[in-house]
Amino acid sequence: MRTVTSARGQEETVAVRRSESADAEGIDGLISSSARAVFGNVNVIHLLEKANLAVTLANEKDDILAHASFFDHPIGDLVDPALWEPFLQKHYSAEKCTPLNTLFLHLFVAETDFTTAGVKEIMRAVFNAVPELQYVCLVSPYVGPLEPALEEMFEPMQSVSDARPQCLALISCRDEHSPLLRIRPARVEDHDDIMPIFEEQTKLLSIIHRPYFLSELIETKRDDHHTAVCEIDGAVVGFVSVSAEVDVNRLRSSFESSEFDGLSKVQRHKRDEPAAQSESGGDEDGQGQTQSSSSGQEEVKATGTEKPSMFCIQLFVMDKNHETRSVDVIPYIFKRFPDRDVCIISVPTLSPEFPLLKSFVRTPQRPSRTSPQELYVCHRSGLQTLRVRPAAAPDRPALWDLVKDLVKDLSRSRSLLQDLDQFYETRSDPDGVELQAFVSLADDQVVGILIIKDEEDVEYLRARFNIENFIYFSHHGYEEHAQILHFLLRPSFLSSSRHLLKDVLRLAHKSCLYHRLHPPYCSQENSCVVLHLDVLLSCAVPVRPRRQIIYPLEELGVNAPSTRLTGDQAPFALSLISRKLTMEPKVTVNARIVVVGASDVGLSFLEVLCFCPHLRFNNLSLVSTHGFPGDHNHEDVGFLSTSHAYSSRDLAQIPVSCSVGVVSGKMVAINRKSKYIRVSSGEKVSYDHLVLCTGLQHQMPCPRGADLNRPVSYSPLHPRPSRLRYTGPVPSNLFTLNDLHDCVSAHRWLNANFLELQDNAIVYGNCIDVYTTVETLLGLGISGSRVHLVLPPPESPGVPCFSDPDINRAVAAAMEKAGVHVHQDCVLAQMNDGRHPDPLTSVSFTTNAEPLRLQCGVFINLSSKGVDWDVLQSINKSFLPFDNRLIINANFQTSDSAIFAAGPLTGFSPHYHTEEWSHARFNSKEVGRELAAALLPLFDPTLEPGDEPPPGIERLVPLYQQPKVQGGKLPGGYNYLHVTKPSSIDPPGAPVKPLRDSGIVTGRVETGNYFCLHLDDLELVETLICLSLKPLPVSNYLSLYGKHQQLLGQLSTRYHQGHIHDLYSFFRQSWCLAIFHDRFSDFQQELQQINSATLKDGESRSVTEEDDVPGVGLTSSFPDADRGASVRSSAVRYLTYNRNLLPMFASPGQL
Repeated sequence: MRTVTSARGQEETVAVRRSESADAEGIDGLISSSARAVFGNVNVIHLLEKANLAVTLANEKDDILAHASFFDHPIGDLVDPALWEPFLQKHYSAEKCTPLNTLFLHLFVAETDFTTAGVKEIMRAVFNAVPELQYVCLVSPYVGPLEPALEEMFEPMQSVSDARPQCLALISCRDEHSPLLRIRPARVEDHDDIMPIFEEQTKLLSIIHRPYFLSELIETKRDDHHTAVCEIDGAVVGFVSVSAEVDVNRLRSSFESSEFDGLSKVQRHKRDEPAAQSESGGDEDGQGQTQSSSSGQEEVKATGTEKPSMFCIQLFVMDKNHETRSVDVIPYIFKRFPDRDVCIISVPTLSPEFPLLKSFVRTPQRPSRTSPQELYVCHRSGLQTLRVRPAAAPDRPALWDLVKDLVKDLSRSRSLLQDLDQFYETRSDPDGVELQAFVSLADDQVVGILIIKDEEDVEYLRARFNIENFIYFSHHGYEEHAQILHFLLRPSFLSSSRHLLKDVLRLAHKSCLYHRLHPPYCSQENSCVVLHLDVLLSCAVPVRPRRQIIYPLEELGVNAPSTRLTGDQAPFALSLISRKLTMEPKVTVNARIVVVGASDVGLSFLEVLCFCPHLRFNNLSLVSTHGFPGDHNHEDVGFLSTSHAYSSRDLAQIPVSCSVGVVSGKMVAINRKSKYIRVSSGEKVSYDHLVLCTGLQHQMPCPRGADLNRPVSYSPLHPRPSRLRYTGPVPSNLFTLNDLHDCVSAHRWLNANFLELQDNAIVYGNCIDVYTTVETLLGLGISGSRVHLVLPPPESPGVPCFSDPDINRAVAAAMEKAGVHVHQDCVLAQMNDGRHPDPLTSVSFTTNAEPLRLQCGVFINLSSKGVDWDVLQSINKSFLPFDNRLIINANFQTSDSAIFAAGPLTGFSPHYHTEEWSHARFNSKEVGRELAAALLPLFDPTLEPGDEPPPGIERLVPLYQQPKVQGGKLPGGYNYLHVTKPSSIDPPGAPVKPLRDSGIVTGRVETGNYFCLHLDDLELVETLICLSLKPLPVSNYLSLYGKHQQLLGQLSTRYHQGHIHDLYSFFRQSWCLAIFHDRFSDFQQELQQINSATLKDGESRSVTEEDDVPGVGLTSSFPDADRGASVRSSAVRYLTYNRNLLPMFASPGQL
């Protein structure tokens, strides 16, 4: 915050911030006739949408005092945006103005009294925010009189042509607002000026507590060491210490440095010539690069001398008011070391990224390294100005060399070169879609290429992704959208990627670039070549997928949405770069966040972090037994039930592959002191924050070893059979199913080794998974007479697997009809009669009657869910409190402040006195989101501190709102879905009798059209049970939870009047689709705001009642005409705005 003074002497505390769409009305009110005379007629929303940089000066009350919008081209149609550079150079003395260092003012408005102060403050802030910016120009075809404040700020461009165009051409230079730093060698007398900056900006005890440390450092006079200070108007504002003493071998062993020639260069000389006589540097064609192999090292010794090519920044500190000018230090320190090509700086992983690092390239650590530092590299060649232009025919050989040099994968290289050939030959791809190619040049050498094509599926992207979270779609023409096909840039220039993308948008006359990231199992994965995907995506924003309506297409007929919207394409994650985002910086987070377990909780946590648009997490890691589940298409594999949290398409739409490092294996140890975990593969994974989300797994059953020839009492075998751990060899035909990988392995083994045989398939367990597994076996063609379902005693006696006894009966009848053998209350006693268990040919069980012995061809285990043994040992040996579950507090913290945990693995600390509640009772996806919300304040500087919680709140456990969901395919071909509110009883959900008595039930389980829906006391949907022989539109039905029955077409009233006989048909009616829409919740909130604004004395009533169309007519309950009109208007806006997905509703004027 700064203080400015108005023309009348009024002081205001102000801040310059980026403009938002909500500012449009206030900005529009500031536009005067004099502003129109210079800038023309302005559509403010359009201006904010297309500006590269739009800033607003606001006071403490957030009143807008001034605003300015900046573009990368002149105003209006004076000149083609792609050709402004030669235009200015032809008519004016503007040789130094380039697309990199120049912006154009397209609008400036201010309150009358703050015009002068406003323009000064905005220009100062803009030059500070954009380090490479040197000039702001005002070039306009409108030649009206300037405001005095602008006349003072800008000076006319010097004309060099007699035939100059009729336009306004003014320029303002950086030196007048935010001059460059002056860098000079440090002197001992600078010590007292430097120390206050250190004390304010750093926590280095070696400097603060050693008063002569800096003096000694400055006095050091060596060729390989240099210190310097940064000055503004004679005042010291920064300090840097640089050294050429670097342990190259240590850096090579810890970081991937091959892209920077191994941080060294080779001096060539003849074999018989002494190395000392060689004066030549490393070859520019890359032939002198250091090789990492032993043979390569021998070659280096034989033909040349390896010399370090780098120096390091040891200490750097800058006053926070001038830190954006840190970039001025880089050219100076390179001049001090003319024989070194690479500057490096290492920073702690928990240190926030400071502006200097924006000019460096982060170098990733090598696998299994545990360094607590991040390495950043800046190459001397990166100091050259990057220029972008359309690719031309003479560039072709250089581009081929660039591709062959950078792209090592032959299939990807071939794909890029084919598209390059298509561009040169036809300017379009094989489908006729226009291609454009742009090259990046440094010193006239090609260093990068970007190939784009017109985006033909704009409406599909709009329907499938929340693009409108970032752009106003109506302000972008269809021809302004393009897709990134290929992006290559030499590593030395990666820090200029944002400028490259910004200039491509200008040259291509585009406003939005999209990048599609396909999962590994898609054929499109190798069709796009992006060498440094992390760098590209650090300039883009990840776009969340939208929940899709499942349409009854047959019933809708011609009223259905376009097939271009409803048709499925191969899944992909989407990222967006728009004009207004090209100068929007991201906060880089280097903290090492390690998530253990690819459970719904863990995936939900990672999803939130991956989709933070303003944060870029560089060190996210997922440790999972079988890797990331989204790397495989797991549709229709079967076996396990589902929570409907993530389908394979959902996982493919999360940008995990570019944001998260995946380590396959199980956690076997936690070293809290050194902050790393050990994985079963032997790999160490270091962390700053460890998140445990392993959940519960089915455990390998342990035979009780009972002698089946003697009478066995049942009672001792009943209590907690899962307490025992099996330590023997696991039979090759015994499968314990816990995740997709296990299911795929079992599926393949059955197809290869079991289907043609006549042996028995034993399914052992007592949960819904055993029934879905039986259905999968039957679906594979295995005869029901070969399937034996063995049910051990339930852990909660008297509680059935399904809360509805009708479903229990239907499933039992279906298995009986299929010939499946069901054995109740059995506990595994022996495998192969006590002999070696592999392969498993027979299993024996104790029961409360006679022992049971079965021949066995395959044994599928789904019993004894609990904490994995290796996870349990890791927790216990690291002395984290564990009492049947890992103990956490309400903020997900364990006893170690660096270790968090969530999900069924955890239990709340005893001091909460709430044993009946745990994360297992809640929706795991919601728990993961709340976990992310709890950790984000550690990394996100934009989050403002929340309100102080009420006293005593810390003694309460959080209760979440989203429903528990369970589904799957049951014996008989029944599609099952159970949605219910979180409950402290097991299983969740209301008892069936009250549910049926007070619920809404249609159909019968026997006919496969059973639908039961229960309302709570407020008439909100709290439980939903479906059992159908037809596929269920699960996404639609999940959106019913929590909706009021009046909103659902007066559901309860119409049901009790006998008008609803089939809920499946009822919810297929077209009026329901507006409720299934993913933005309906926003519409609900708008209605609530309308109701709250008009209801008096705290009156509370529903804002939705039946009208002409069920669920859409909303006016009959509003005695107040204004309120009814507001609701009607809101409903029309909702349906009109979302007409692409809701075309079955008539728009105003259609009838």
